[in-house]
Amino acid sequence: MSHRLTGRTIVISGGATGAGGAAARRFAAEGAHVAIIDINEGAARQTVERIAASGGRAFQVAADVSKGAQVRRATKHVLETFDGRVDGLFNHAGTVIVKAFLDCTEEDWDFMMDINVRSMFLMTRAFLPAMLAAGRGAIVNTSSISAVAGTEKEVLYCTSKGACHMFTRAIAIEYRAAGIRCNAVCPGFIRTPHGLRELKELRALGVDVSEADISRLQGRICEPEEVAAAALFLMSDDASFVNGETLFVDNAMLVGT
Repeated sequence: MSHRLTGRTIVISGGATGAGGAAARRFAAEGAHVAIIDINEGAARQTVERIAASGGRAFQVAADVSKGAQVRRATKHVLETFDGRVDGLFNHAGTVIVKAFLDCTEEDWDFMMDINVRSMFLMTRAFLPAMLAAGRGAIVNTSSISAVAGTEKEVLYCTSKGACHMFTRAIAIEYRAAGIRCNAVCPGFIRTPHGLRELKELRALGVDVSEADISRLQGRICEPEEVAAAALFLMSDDASFVNGETLFVDNAMLVGT
């Protein structure tokens, strides 16, 4: 490893499994001290143990990052552990609802916006002050190709990721002069529990996302480590002049549609 994050303190929401877990492991391997905030306490503990076994540093805080009170409690613990210093924030927590639009309820809408958008707002508001105090910081948000390419049976998900795009750009422009960078990583279909569930539910509703279709769209399914590598670039000083950008990790899926 190149140790691009040596000495950095980085917070990851949704860092227990999937691409978030892969990012937690990769960031730690690159020298960061990682705080995983995730509702899945057992899986987060396993990821922390795996990082420790590899010689890295990480700890977990159990919290639902869509709930303000829980985010505040988690933030207090993280800042105490990090001595008030936070160098980076990876807003990865998210979910998907696969459902015909007219079958979606107000509760579905609220759930989607809480997990995918409100959590990003709460976490950024919680940890940005520490970055501002240091005069520098990097924020990476997990968006999706669905932010710009409409997906059948995923109107709510697409809308939430469109919000992620604009949140990323607005934060970047507002805090650029303060030394803060904010970018988004935007995967296509990923081989994670979340991604495989999405494919299964889309197929059940008759959407053509067969293995052959995925091969046509993006060559093959994306591995979580490939998303983590893109997030690492955006988090590191290698991206020191990259701000407000949406980096697509889709093997030319978008440009081919």
